[in-house]
Amino acid sequence: MHPPGARFSPISPSGGALCGHQNDQAPRAANFFATLRATFAPTESLAMVEPLKLPYEVLTPYRAQIGESPLWSVVEQAIYWVDIEGRSLQRLDWSTRTTARWHLPERPGSIALISSGGLLVAMESGIFRFVPSLPVTTDSALALHSGALERLASVQFERTDMRFNDGRCDRAGRFWVSSMVLDTSLGIPAGALFRFDENGLSGPLLEGLITGNGLACSPDGKTLYLADSNRNVQKVWTFELDAAGTLSNQQVWVDFASLPGRPDGAAVDSEGCYWVCATDAGQVHRFRPDGVLERSLAVPFAKPTTCVFGGPNLDYLLVASLQTAKPVEGFDAALAGALIALQPGVRGLPESLFNR
Repeated sequence: MHPPGARFSPISPSGGALCGHQNDQAPRAANFFATLRATFAPTESLAMVEPLKLPYEVLTPYRAQIGESPLWSVVEQAIYWVDIEGRSLQRLDWSTRTTARWHLPERPGSIALISSGGLLVAMESGIFRFVPSLPVTTDSALALHSGALERLASVQFERTDMRFNDGRCDRAGRFWVSSMVLDTSLGIPAGALFRFDENGLSGPLLEGLITGNGLACSPDGKTLYLADSNRNVQKVWTFELDAAGTLSNQQVWVDFASLPGRPDGAAVDSEGCYWVCATDAGQVHRFRPDGVLERSLAVPFAKPTTCVFGGPNLDYLLVASLQTAKPVEGFDAALAGALIALQPGVRGLPESLFNR
């Protein structure tokens, strides 16, 4: 296949002030985001806007080397996320704000909650099920625990220096995950998109990715989002997704060439809007389903990696980050790698569980 973006031209954003899909008949609250709109109105283009600075909470003293794939467990009222280079899984209990960690044998790119229990973990050599053993005592955020690891699928990448990266379940419980070369500075388009479901691992379904990211699914389950963070790409695509899990009609949805940052991990809120971490810019952007930039939020680190909605009412945006090689001007170096929570004024959706 051709590299993504080679055969597409950008789609011009259209109007429409509400977030939601054309067939979405759910009522919209008249005062939704009223306070935030008083601060600045949504832009009708992809021009840069002044990012909104909201209060935030640093949830844990742990600082990940590369924090990724935060997930909110409604059942446990807890947040899970991974540290890719730390080769570990973290869990933060929302009520106590205590953190537990588990060692993993390979670099974990992304995780998903499994309907039958445990977590799906996409790593360097395949897809695994991990059942963490919860500590019986309150431990330091640096203490490592163990758990039961079961290989569910093996993968043979195009190169030996590759791993799975960003992954997310769609509304039907299928897990979509991208792959990438470990050294992103090489810019090698050897990455691909895979699907893992009850029939096993399928793919590559799309080739030519450099750093696949931004996977998310629309509330109705009919649109899949995918991005490439590489500086030479910096695009977000949409695909039509049918009931059988087949992708079609790939379109360039947002081109980040004129926007702050590069598209990294993403989430979709209850209004159908797409929140994506703008790494290098220290921002999280919110786009309407028509591709219009609705607003941007400032975060205290230069490299936010992935976001997810969580908290008891799903009204917190949880944002992970990575550590930088050297301090970045304008950002607090002590917060690089932190996990934070802020309230953006909109609720998210419960994370779809892997159907197993």
